[in-house]
Amino acid sequence: MLRPVGAELFRIAQVTPYPWEHDHEVNRWVDRVSAELAGRGHRVLIVAPSDSPELVRAGRKRIAALAAGADPLDAPVTLLAVGHSIPFRRGGSVALPVDVSRKIERLFQLLELDFVHVHEPFAPSASSAALRHSRALTVATFHSATERFLSTQLARPLVRLLFKRLDGRIASFRTTRELVSRFFPGEYELVLPGADSASESTTDSYPRGSCVIGYLAEEEPAALRLFMRALRRLPEELDWEAWIRIPAGTVPALPLSKRLRRRVRLLGSGEIEERELLQEASVIVAASGGTLPRPGVVLQALATGCVPVVARIPLYEECVGDGERGLLFQPRDVATLANQLERLLADPELCQRLRRAAEPFRRTLDWRRVATDVERVYRRIAAHRRPVTVDPALRRRLARRPIVDVDLHMHTDHSPDCATPVEALLRRAEQVGLGAIAVTDHNEISGALEARERANGRVQVIVGEEIKTAEQGEVIGLFIERKIPRGLTLAETIREIRKQGGIVYVPHPFDRMHAVPDYEHLLSVIDEIDAIEVFNARVALSAFNEEAARFAAKYRIPAGAGSDSHVLQGLGSVRVRMRAFDGPEEFLASLREAEIVRGRRSLVYVQALKFLQTRAGITPRRHAHPRPAARKTKLEQE
Repeated sequence: MLRPVGAELFRIAQVTPYPWEHDHEVNRWVDRVSAELAGRGHRVLIVAPSDSPELVRAGRKRIAALAAGADPLDAPVTLLAVGHSIPFRRGGSVALPVDVSRKIERLFQLLELDFVHVHEPFAPSASSAALRHSRALTVATFHSATERFLSTQLARPLVRLLFKRLDGRIASFRTTRELVSRFFPGEYELVLPGADSASESTTDSYPRGSCVIGYLAEEEPAALRLFMRALRRLPEELDWEAWIRIPAGTVPALPLSKRLRRRVRLLGSGEIEERELLQEASVIVAASGGTLPRPGVVLQALATGCVPVVARIPLYEECVGDGERGLLFQPRDVATLANQLERLLADPELCQRLRRAAEPFRRTLDWRRVATDVERVYRRIAAHRRPVTVDPALRRRLARRPIVDVDLHMHTDHSPDCATPVEALLRRAEQVGLGAIAVTDHNEISGALEARERANGRVQVIVGEEIKTAEQGEVIGLFIERKIPRGLTLAETIREIRKQGGIVYVPHPFDRMHAVPDYEHLLSVIDEIDAIEVFNARVALSAFNEEAARFAAKYRIPAGAGSDSHVLQGLGSVRVRMRAFDGPEEFLASLREAEIVRGRRSLVYVQALKFLQTRAGITPRRHAHPRPAARKTKLEQE
């Protein structure tokens, strides 16, 4: 499929938690979709743990080369192994040794990407580490997560917080979407996986003369025992043989009777590929009780014209259309499984009817369709990013302006939690060398209007208000003239700011110690946000500021900073160094190319002063606060 003319090409990291050598359904998805995306011009980096020392060493060298300036995306699809895997649960392995997490963190620090696409990002895994350290737009695909797997997540509250960093969520099946959204609420887009042989189909009833019943022993051991008991019940006169593919490194305890030894073939994974078995078999059995389902096997069976006989669990029922495209039996019901196999062996026409019924569904199992659906998700999310360019005429006009230091967040005694008089604030701003300030009292605009009236050219005053929304945190309106009432929804508050031609500025986002809009609320109004405060001097944990900076960078939103000062001593402790501006349009254009300069004022000291002034009625002796050392910025160099 050709990409649309003029469509943006992306740099994408696909991260799987499973060792790349394992023939896992998630790895197959990553491999096929990456190849399709690369064929459309995108650059794809596959990030995976590995059991191969050679691949791990090669991955280490690639990260070192990246630190030296090389670009690892030097091919349409590139594999980067980030470390060795460790066993996590029976039937699969998830990796998170310390070196894996550190390599992923280092990789995403060095590599500029548009998207990080993580798969099954449950902790601990390479995918969860990638989600934690991603600096790009982040999408997660949830494949066939099971109730048991989700219910054993001891750190589910932490995982839920981690999932709040997701910009897009994909579920491979409706069943998966319902299950995951129950534990981790959110909007999940449904993208059905593809199958390797979607264009092929089996036309003969039994192409080998006898019916081959296939079984892939990657399911839980109890399912294999159930399958063997069902085979023992099949009538002697029926013409069949069973091929069982055994995973590498396993030796199942299967005591076979003399009759079964003539009919059952145990094949190691090195003897036959999964795809080959599905093409040779006429019937495939998936007998999982729900612990380790393999829906991808059922889809591939349908794609090759093989008839599935599956346990009645939601994932398998969805694959076979609740019995329209295959036969069902209750989990652990040996008698019904044997009877369903007997029906297919005795009635080849039944196989043909089921194959014909599956034909329309089979045509949808195309990896090109999967890549198209995923690419559509990418483009929808990327459409919310801001343009990276500034109007040339506006840029030339700003280039002639002087550089000023600006503090975009502060309070006066018009706020209920601040005792700083307006005149003292203006005098202090002039003393510490600020060229402009934004006065943003809590749910009040009178302090900012008074400051603008009293400024007399000493400092430029941006009239603002920090408004408490109903249940979605606080938002600042800049360049406004009328007070906006508290208690409106976030969307309503933004509309009120817009009515006044103001700028929507989000303060201290992600700071759990402030009233803040969460990630989902920000995404719901992402197109209305003009600027984000990526550094607040009063934020207790640097991780909150880092999260804000990461969010702003993802969506290319202009980044601001402020002291959030409630006492004079905190004013200017962080400042934005930018070109002088006149009005909202010039302000945003100048802010896009600004530099944030941080001082060393202690948060504990400033908070203690705030308490003394607002609660104890004590006015501490004022100390001069030196201006941070000037540095040549990219603006000055121009």
